[in-house]
Amino acid sequence: MSMIEIENVSKWYGSFQVLKNCTTRVDKGDVVVVCGPSGSGKSTLIKVVNALEPIQQGRVSVDGTDVHAKGTDQPKVRARIGMVFQSFELFPHLSITRNLTLGQVKVLGRSEDEARERGLKLLDRVGLNAQKDKFPGQLSGGQQQRVAIARALSMDPIAMLFDEPTSALDPEMINEVLDVMVELAHDGMTMMVVTHEMGFAKKVADRVIFMDEGEIVEDARKDEFFGSPRSDRAQLFLSKILNH
Repeated sequence: MSMIEIENVSKWYGSFQVLKNCTTRVDKGDVVVVCGPSGSGKSTLIKVVNALEPIQQGRVSVDGTDVHAKGTDQPKVRARIGMVFQSFELFPHLSITRNLTLGQVKVLGRSEDEARERGLKLLDRVGLNAQKDKFPGQLSGGQQQRVAIARALSMDPIAMLFDEPTSALDPEMINEVLDVMVELAHDGMTMMVVTHEMGFAKKVADRVIFMDEGEIVEDARKDEFFGSPRSDRAQLFLSKILNH
């Protein structure tokens, strides 16, 4: 069953076309990795899924809801889709626990106690229960990103979007974040992940989308993509990224 559908989506910034007639889908429980060179439109593609970016043409639906249709309650759609950015987007003036409970109370209408219980359970899941009373600035980048994932999960999302979640991290912190994401994938979370981490893609992706200059150049099962990418552009990209 299809959870996310992107059909013939095009988007412009002024006269610059950042997405060109993009079509793909993510089925329930699938992990799809989106990769490609800088400026290829990867981040924009996942931001149109929860209407963080408007589109000029095409259609995006999540769990049957047309995200960009007139009359769609976009904040409500966003509340159902977890989003993790490269910058952690935590509230610096709030404790970790408060970061985890605020959205649940304000958006989902949970009681403080219920939100706290859910938040701390997920904080434990990402291995950070001991940090619950600290503030984001007291944590490492990797820890902050794990809190951001726990916060997104606390909203009981039907799918998770990750926009280069490890690109702002020091190398030794990358794996602690990827490990949490691998676990999520094994638990059956529907995920769309923009990343250069090809080891992660090889481990858990069902499919890999390769983008270049705003187009989806390849959309293939993982083994096909790594084994025999069809396009020269994907072959070149892989040869550069896998040889490092």
